[in-house]
Amino acid sequence: MQNQTQQWVIQICHSYYPPFLDCARQYAVLFKDSPYKVLTVYLTGEANVGTEQGSASDKVVFLGYKSSQVRGLKLGAIHKIKQLNQSYTFKFCIAHRVKPTYVALLATNLPVISVHHNYNDYSSWSRRIIVNFFKSRLLMLGVSNSVRNDLRRDLRGWEAEKIQTLYNRIDVFTTQLSMLSKTEARKALNLPQSAWIVGSVGRLHHDKDHATLIRGFEKSLLQLPKNSLLVIVGKGPLEESLKRLVANLKLESNVIFTGNLPDAKRYFKAFDVFALTSDHEPFGMVLLEAMVAELPIICSDCGGGAEVVKNIGQLFSLGNSDELATQLVNTYQVDVQNHHQKQSWQDSNMQIELNRYFSDEAAKGYFWCLPFVKQCISN
Repeated sequence: MQNQTQQWVIQICHSYYPPFLDCARQYAVLFKDSPYKVLTVYLTGEANVGTEQGSASDKVVFLGYKSSQVRGLKLGAIHKIKQLNQSYTFKFCIAHRVKPTYVALLATNLPVISVHHNYNDYSSWSRRIIVNFFKSRLLMLGVSNSVRNDLRRDLRGWEAEKIQTLYNRIDVFTTQLSMLSKTEARKALNLPQSAWIVGSVGRLHHDKDHATLIRGFEKSLLQLPKNSLLVIVGKGPLEESLKRLVANLKLESNVIFTGNLPDAKRYFKAFDVFALTSDHEPFGMVLLEAMVAELPIICSDCGGGAEVVKNIGQLFSLGNSDELATQLVNTYQVDVQNHHQKQSWQDSNMQIELNRYFSDEAAKGYFWCLPFVKQCISN
């Protein structure tokens, strides 16, 4: 038996693929300068040094399963977590998403903080049965109030304090250091330095509603500079249909699909405005990255994304390309007419929002005051 004198927290993640590696980091740093060490377990994915470093944990364990191997009861993963539980003195567990939550509940008797990054995690009765059975040792955390409310809708009868919000957050300093300047980013992406550029980053999936983005951009073009561009970063199943829409609107010279870009946030300063048109985005980490880049932000008025930018960005009605077009034009006009004043207001308010709600320090202050966490520590 090893590590029995040191107090540990175990964190279980399904995978370390973006953006979940950073989610692991976010929760590991909550325990910096605390009496607890963090052991992070990834159910799927092979071991690699970059993930170990990015996890910000005291120890990282890779179980190395493929996704197909952790379906169903996940007995192998449960057995391995049981072995770890016998070797360490864990105070409680943090589990991201549904499968790791089940593994934690079935493999240990620990209190479990279950972090949810999406909607409808407990819309099915079979999933509700398990978490209702283990309700006494569970705390549900949604990454936005929107996700929290979705959890409360499905888990009726749970006390409000058992389903809370803890926003995603960003390492502002490290992210700033990683970002290229506007000139460098445009050069790297082969974009003209003089263009006025609308940027969007996200998987080309119906949830992101890129069709509204393209239509809104097309409607705004008559009032934008002739060399205006829409740059869409990402890949996904709708790529071909979106390219057909661009062709039908005769926008081939104004819309650029870059495909996936490794560490895409490095290039955010290439844009003059950032637009997210998602249908009920659970949170939207790209919005925090756009805030760090000090970009004007336009976002659909639903889901967690609207919460992130409500004090510093513009919101338009979901799916309303006319409203989006108006806001693109307004953003351009402000950019031209009052650039220096806009930047001074925007930068200070974005920094305030990041520090108040979306920083590691803000999350740490909130996390340690949660009644569930206080109870875990006192037991």
